[in-house]
Amino acid sequence: MDPLAQKIIAAHGGLDRWRTFTQLSAHLRQGGVLWPLKGHAGTLDETNVTVGLGTEWASHAPFGPDGNVTRFEPGKVEIRDAAGTLLKQLAEPRASFAGHTLETPWTEPQLAYFAGIAMWTYLNMPFLLAAPGVVSRSLGPWEEKGEVWQKLEVTFPRDIATHSTVQTLYVDDAGLLKRHDYDVEIAGNTPGAHYIGGYVEVQGLKFPTQRRIFPRQADGTSLPEPLVVSIDLSDIRLN
Repeated sequence: MDPLAQKIIAAHGGLDRWRTFTQLSAHLRQGGVLWPLKGHAGTLDETNVTVGLGTEWASHAPFGPDGNVTRFEPGKVEIRDAAGTLLKQLAEPRASFAGHTLETPWTEPQLAYFAGIAMWTYLNMPFLLAAPGVVSRSLGPWEEKGEVWQKLEVTFPRDIATHSTVQTLYVDDAGLLKRHDYDVEIAGNTPGAHYIGGYVEVQGLKFPTQRRIFPRQADGTSLPEPLVVSIDLSDIRLN
């Protein structure tokens, strides 16, 4: 593992501590222009999310005003009602996004897929850097907001469902995440710059609670608007 990746993991509480848990739950509030653009304004404005740690799965509840519950896995998405009755499902969900652009509307299972890969990635980062098949390498310094951050390129294997194969982390001198870049492959490879802050410590591990995602330009700088997605987390629990 790249030495910078090792530093980042240690700064967030270390692998040994992380591996004592199997899932994470949190209260989630979201905003931004993405959700109405995709035809789902309000569906995930305020909900609860649970993700597997290591094993890739995620669930959002409630999912929409009827109190439905989602279950995302890389090869399958399900939406059930509060009593557990299956309402909708989508097999091989990634393939369903073929030909999509940023403006292409999503079905409810597609929304559940995107929300699943996103929150699973965010809540497992930076410990994903130690996952089998994940390769990282330092890219040197980056100056932004009057600070100097270190950049780490991360390449994911095919068996991990996430935004894009290659992503970039930016960290401060302490090794804490400041920014996370990726291209949203299922939305026409739309480039995003994802800013991270509001760290809290929970059960010996450090988690950011505030995330703001903006468009990213070709030179790596971000645009101040529109706010694509906002994410605020609270009541983080590990089991």
